[in-house]
Amino acid sequence: MYRVMQARGGMWVRRMCAARRDAGMVTSEYAMGLIAAVGFAGLLLKVLTSGQVQAALQGIVERALHG
Repeated sequence: MYRVMQARGGMWVRRMCAARRDAGMVTSEYAMGLIAAVGFAGLLLKVLTSGQVQAALQGIVERALHG
């Protein structure tokens, strides 16, 4: 199959081989993504547990239940 595709257009085969080499992330990219996700989760937790946000959420829930 490789020879057939190469005969039709060597450029297509070279692109497919290059795409296979770059198909996934490497371990360092996974680690950086994980660190960013944990940092974002920590920031979100801090915001959601603040007094102002808790009061606003409680107000929304109370209005929904009494409305």
